[in-house]
Amino acid sequence: MTVSAEPFPVQFERLEEVAKQKMAKEVFDYAQSGAGAEETLRTNRKAFEKWKIVPRFLSDVSTLSTKVLLNGCEYDAPIMLAPIGMQGIVHEEGELATARAAAKENLPFLSSTVSSYSMEEIASESNGPRWFQLYYPNDPALAKNLVERAEKAGYSAIVITIDTVMLGYRERDRENRYSPFLLGKGIANYEADPVFCERMSLIDNATILDEMKKVFYKPSLSWDNIAYLQKITSLPIYLKGIVSAEDARTAADYGIEGIVVSNHGGRQLDGCIASLDALPSIKKEVGNELTILFDSGIRRGSDIVKVLALGADAVLIGRPYLYGLAVVGETGVRQVIQQLKEDLFISLSLAGVSSINELHDQFVHQI
Repeated sequence: MTVSAEPFPVQFERLEEVAKQKMAKEVFDYAQSGAGAEETLRTNRKAFEKWKIVPRFLSDVSTLSTKVLLNGCEYDAPIMLAPIGMQGIVHEEGELATARAAAKENLPFLSSTVSSYSMEEIASESNGPRWFQLYYPNDPALAKNLVERAEKAGYSAIVITIDTVMLGYRERDRENRYSPFLLGKGIANYEADPVFCERMSLIDNATILDEMKKVFYKPSLSWDNIAYLQKITSLPIYLKGIVSAEDARTAADYGIEGIVVSNHGGRQLDGCIASLDALPSIKKEVGNELTILFDSGIRRGSDIVKVLALGADAVLIGRPYLYGLAVVGETGVRQVIQQLKEDLFISLSLAGVSSINELHDQFVHQI
């Protein structure tokens, strides 16, 4: 697969540079930046450098498999495509292209509440595994309807993002005076929602964007809201944004299916603990009571080996596939996935394991 005459970048750093050349400055800054002074953004990657793989040799890896069972389904690799909103700002086909790529690679695609296309449009474009990410709105009727729509459209899980009760202080976006949200780039699911449309009909001169601003953030989000959703849907619920063992314990006690250990890729709270640094204590607290997913900072196959060894069941990738989308659409997303799959396979082989189930914390050492 090629980008014009130039081969598709193999190195993440080169891919990021090519994507930067493709995007308008404010769009690239929005995708690449973190909150505040971007300490959390940098810490996510530095955390990986503190953990080193301890390989086992003279192990038969000739029948190595990277397959994994998640949410009752088998996938080709422990890799999922993280929910990224408003993908239409980097490529006109946005989430449609990403969902198609994920389906062809037999990996789950997590569709964002603030996608450029509605969840139904995305479902019609792809017959692959899809989960729906929910930004819990400040309107219980709308929350209920979004979840019911996802279930009807064939999404197999609900992932509630819990670390966005308000938007992080993103300095580069403020400097650029750029917000795709305020430009109405993520309204598709709201435009298509009967409950939201009825809400608008009751208000004189209401606009979609004005009403979205009223309902999008929910500073009062609490465990009671999670319990409410558990009652109204048969879909398994995952909580994205867990970085403390205490919250992981509460999630397990509530009967949540799983969690995503995540600090939102450094985009919410600056000065926050790195996701990788949070993972060991969370695994120690909940063991196998929950499915543990992980995001924030995955760039290469060796990163995935470290995360799996520290207790996660699978990882979510974000910026890498978004850059692939920006560079060459669906083909770029698939290329990123394929390269990461191959890198993971080689890294596992060289670590001396024939199955990801063999990984445990003795395969890594913290320096």
